[in-house]
Amino acid sequence: MRTLKKIISRYMLFITCILVALILVVIVYVQAAAQQRRARENAERTLYQIEQLLIQNQEELEETEREYSETCLHNAEAIAYIIQNDPSVLESVEELKKIAAFIEVDEIHIFDETGRIYAGTHPEYYDFTFDSGEQMMFFKPMLEDRSLKLVQEIAPNTAEAKLMQYSAVWSEQGGFIVQVGMEPVNVMKVTKKNELSYLFSLFRVNLEAQYYAIDVQSGQIIGSTELESVDSDIAEIGLTLEQIADGDKGFHAKVNGRNSYCVFKEVGPNYIGRVISTKELYGQIPGTTAVLAVCLIAIAWILSYAVTKYMNQYVVAGVHCVNEKLHRIAQGNLDEIIDINSSVEFSELSHYINMMKKSLLDYNAKMSYVLRKTNMYIGVYEYNEHMKRVRFTEYIPHIFAIGEEEVRRLSADYKAFQAFIEDLRKNPVQDEPGVFGLREQYIKLEEMKENQGVFGVVIDVTDEINKRKKIEEERDKDVLTGLYNRHGLESRISTLFDRLKELGESAVIMIDADNLKMINDTYGHERGDVYLQKISELIAGWGSKGVVAARLGGDEFVLFLYQYDNEKELIDTIDRLEDAQDGMMAVLDQDISVPLRFSMGYSLVKGNTDYQGLLKEADEKMYTHKRQRKEAMSALN
Repeated sequence: MRTLKKIISRYMLFITCILVALILVVIVYVQAAAQQRRARENAERTLYQIEQLLIQNQEELEETEREYSETCLHNAEAIAYIIQNDPSVLESVEELKKIAAFIEVDEIHIFDETGRIYAGTHPEYYDFTFDSGEQMMFFKPMLEDRSLKLVQEIAPNTAEAKLMQYSAVWSEQGGFIVQVGMEPVNVMKVTKKNELSYLFSLFRVNLEAQYYAIDVQSGQIIGSTELESVDSDIAEIGLTLEQIADGDKGFHAKVNGRNSYCVFKEVGPNYIGRVISTKELYGQIPGTTAVLAVCLIAIAWILSYAVTKYMNQYVVAGVHCVNEKLHRIAQGNLDEIIDINSSVEFSELSHYINMMKKSLLDYNAKMSYVLRKTNMYIGVYEYNEHMKRVRFTEYIPHIFAIGEEEVRRLSADYKAFQAFIEDLRKNPVQDEPGVFGLREQYIKLEEMKENQGVFGVVIDVTDEINKRKKIEEERDKDVLTGLYNRHGLESRISTLFDRLKELGESAVIMIDADNLKMINDTYGHERGDVYLQKISELIAGWGSKGVVAARLGGDEFVLFLYQYDNEKELIDTIDRLEDAQDGMMAVLDQDISVPLRFSMGYSLVKGNTDYQGLLKEADEKMYTHKRQRKEAMSALN
């Protein structure tokens, strides 16, 4: 058994470890949550800025495209005016190139009224028509409507698939069509500013963070800081559209083989997201947690040491002092006074122990006084291994019927008293729990054992048991035969059935006296009673094992046999009872003898505790047996 000092020290250590562990778990959880929140806020802020910049760039792009389209159309009108005023320039490619350089266009193409190029800055395009390609066909409606002034969207041209913007107008007199081509340099510059991969590079402060733009419908990556992922499906990097759709609050996923924390936002037709590896996100947590753990352990150790030292000084020492004094009291030194005043609690404890000791002394005196006033002899004794002597009250010698010399011997040594009690226990009274026989007396004994001590109470119950036995005998016995009556039988059977495992092989036998009416009518009821007594004498002690015999009334008897080792032995005993009546005579008077005859039937118990059911089964078999005997007798006559 551990000392209080060790218990307190281990308890403090256990509680400290639990608290430190819980605090560290909470700290790790809080740090992780804070890092996630910070990452989510950074992502939301960055994604919002990207969204605003996209909106701004889109507006700028639309404005630039509009201005460029107007410039392209105005340039076509200016060149048409120059050529209208000086048609000779159509004969010189160099002159047309000078005009193109002056107007700041890249290409000039002159179409005739059929839609064929017959002049321009690029002779290689001569004889191209509006049917020469998809880009050229855009201008074909001008052949039908000369009022049209068309500006084509930026698209690859027919010959080189080079991005160009073309515009076309009819000359003022309607003799030719002037088409101007311009490379959309400014538009492309603005368009590049709107490319997601370019925008991502502007906002990528943390190199560990990756940005992705994903098409809402197809799940295709249309932009990323990881250029090798562009144009691939999101499944290839480990994401799904379902995750991303709910990803505005952040989620964990394995992206490109790295455990990552992801935040996505839907911007127009795309999802834009920021992905950062968990190693980068939570990288500082282990170090911070380790420092906190060291600090907490140091604080906990100092606190535990201080509390333990205080407990040892003011609690454990006081408990030791109380134990020493209680030990001396337990050894019989009832004059010992406990006076520990190291704290209010110990002072109160000392006071109450002293009060309890005084109360016990007063109680013993009162108990002795009360016991002397009762009509019963009640004695109390007490001893333990720390007190060699046995203390007992004044009625103990009378109850145990011992003399003064024996009293001195037993009270001087608790081991001798223990041996005396053990001898008493060797004589238990059947069906009387805790009652033992001592010569002509019945003594009830109860002991309480606590630790190494024994407290016992003995009561002389001789008169009580004798009276009860007499009452039970008168109540449970049949006056005529001395066997159990119905009540006694049921009480005894009930007691036996409560200990079913001890019954062994057992049987209920129903017996009915034959010819009782004939004897009563012929010889009188007194001789009929003798006939019943003869049957009862036969069955009362039948068998070699346990037996309960009863008369239910009239000519009916019940015999209960039990504790047989096997079924064959039991049935043989029953069969011998049936055979015993053959040739047996019942002497009713000095000169009157009649054959002793009875019918019987039995039922085997075999674990069945339904006594009434067993009795009914035996009764039915008995009547069957009686009928068979009568039929046999009739056949003989």
